[in-house]
Amino acid sequence: MNRESMEFDVVIVGAGPAGLSAACRLMQQAQAAEQELTVCVVEKGSEVGAHILSGAVIEPRALDELFPDWKEMGAPLNTAVTEDEIYLLKDDTKATKLPNALVPKTMHNHGNYIISLGNLCRWLAEQAEELGVEIFPGFAASEVLYNDDGSVKGIATGDMGVSEKGEPKDSYMPGMELHAKYTLFTEGCRGHLGKQLMNQFELDKDADAQHYGIGIKELWDIDPDKHQPGLVLHGSGWPLSGNTSGGFFLYHTDDNQVVAGLIIDLNYDNPYVSPFDEFQRLKHHPIMKQYLEGGKRVSYGARAITKGGFNALPKMTLPGGLLLGCDAGTLNFSKIKGTHTAMKSGMLAAEAVFEAIAAGDEGGKELTAFTEAYKSSWLYEELYSSRNFGPAMHKFGAILGGAFNYIDQNWFAGKLPFTLHDNHADYAQLKPASQFQPIEYPKPDGTLSFDKLSSVFLSNTNHEEDQPCHLQLSDNQIPLRDNLPTFAEPSQRFCPAGVYEVVEDEDGKRFQINSQNCVHCKTCDIKDPAQNITWITPEGGGGPNYPNM
Repeated sequence: MNRESMEFDVVIVGAGPAGLSAACRLMQQAQAAEQELTVCVVEKGSEVGAHILSGAVIEPRALDELFPDWKEMGAPLNTAVTEDEIYLLKDDTKATKLPNALVPKTMHNHGNYIISLGNLCRWLAEQAEELGVEIFPGFAASEVLYNDDGSVKGIATGDMGVSEKGEPKDSYMPGMELHAKYTLFTEGCRGHLGKQLMNQFELDKDADAQHYGIGIKELWDIDPDKHQPGLVLHGSGWPLSGNTSGGFFLYHTDDNQVVAGLIIDLNYDNPYVSPFDEFQRLKHHPIMKQYLEGGKRVSYGARAITKGGFNALPKMTLPGGLLLGCDAGTLNFSKIKGTHTAMKSGMLAAEAVFEAIAAGDEGGKELTAFTEAYKSSWLYEELYSSRNFGPAMHKFGAILGGAFNYIDQNWFAGKLPFTLHDNHADYAQLKPASQFQPIEYPKPDGTLSFDKLSSVFLSNTNHEEDQPCHLQLSDNQIPLRDNLPTFAEPSQRFCPAGVYEVVEDEDGKRFQINSQNCVHCKTCDIKDPAQNITWITPEGGGGPNYPNM
C-alpha cells in the first residue's frame, strides 16, 4: 500500500497528560534554545479529552514544574480539596469512618484539586498548540513502523472508510505514515501499540506481572443544599465480598456537581462478578445516597487502570521510542493518582529527547539518558516508596493490608528494607463458575441505579457501524466452547458497556460482539481468562465523547 508520509522530529501517540506534557516541555526547550523543532500529537478521540476518564483528584506537583504560573494562565483547577473522609462499609446500611490519624499519608489530599482530567487535557492541548505543536484528533495510531535496523521509525494512522468485510467504501481514505526521530507512546492503560512494543522488545521481562483495576464513574448534578465543594470521600468494603477488592470515591467538584465511582481490582476470582452492577448497588448505601438522592446523573464512563506500580514497571526505553505514563504503568496506587506521575514521565522524556536532538542525534537510538534522569527524579522516589502498597492489599486483604500500609507509609515513609511481590496475572485468577453461586443483582430503580445501555448512551459512544470489528478473537470457538461451560462466559459481566452477549435463538447459542457499545475501557483485553480478546483501534474519532469527565 502506498501511503503518504510526513516527517517530524517527535511524534507522540495519545493526547493524555503524559503526551501533552511531553509536547509542551519539548517546545519550551526549543524556544528557550531558539531551535526549530517539529512535534505532532495524534489522538484517536474525536477531540482532545473525548476519551479521557479519571476520578480525578490531582496533585499539582508536575503542573507546577511545567507551567509555574498555571493559575494565572487559567488552568481548570478550580476546586481545592477541603476535607478528606474515608469509610469502611460493613454492609448495605452500616459504615465506619476512619480517623485521619489511621489513614496512610499517601491518602491525604491537602493541597490537591478536584478536576475534570478531560478539561485539563483540553487546556494542555491549547498550551501545546500555542507553543507550536501540531495536534491531530480523530486519527488513531494503528501500526508501529520500524527502520531496517529494528528501531522505531514512527507510526501509521488507521485507514478510514473500510467496510466490515475489509473492503474500501466510497469514503475510503488511507492512513498516513508519521515518521520521527523519536516516537513517544502515551496511549494510557493497556495501550494497543504499547502492548505490541512490550512483546517486541521484551520490555517487561524483568518486571512483576502488571495489575489492573476497572474504574467506573458517573457525573451527577445534585441538590445545592447537599453540595460541599472540596469534600473528598473514599472507602472500601461492601458491596464487594470474597476475594473481590477495590474502593469507591465521591468528590464534590464545582457547579453543584459530584463525581461518584468504584474501582474494582481485576484480580477477582468469581466469574459472576459484574463491576457495573456492583457500582449500581453501591450508590444505594446511605454514605453515597445522602448526596445523590434527588440529583440527576449526567454522564457515565469506564476505563481500566494500570495499578501494578513500581514492581510491575517495564523498561520504558526502546530504540527510537519511549513508553510513558499509564502506557507503562506509572500510576501511584497508594495515592490513587496517576496524572502527576504521567506528566512527570512525559516531561523527563521530553528533556532526554530534546537533549539528544539538539546534539545532532538523527534518532533510532535507545535514550539511556531518560533512564538516568528518571532514577534521579522524584517520580522514581515516589513510586519506589509505594512499591509494597498494592502487593500488601493483594496478599493480606483490605484490613491487614491497610494496617501494613499505614505502618509502611506513616512510620517508615515507604523505606522498609524488603519488597513484597505479586506475580499472579489478573486474568489467571478466575475460578470455575461451578465453585460459586450466580449473583442476583437488584434491578435498577432508574433513580440511583441504571442499566448498561442507558449508561452507554450517556457516554456519547458512537462508532461507524460498517467497519471491521476492533475487538478481535484469536479463536472464535473459545467463548462458547471453553469460557461458557467453565466460567459462564464472564465477558458478559466484566464488560461495563454490554459489548459481549451469549445469545440463544432457534439455531442455538452464539457469541455476539456489540462493538458499537465499546467505551474503550480495555477490560476485555485484560480479564478474558483465555486471553482471546485483543482490543485494537477502531476508525479514528469513534468511541466515547466524554464532556467534563
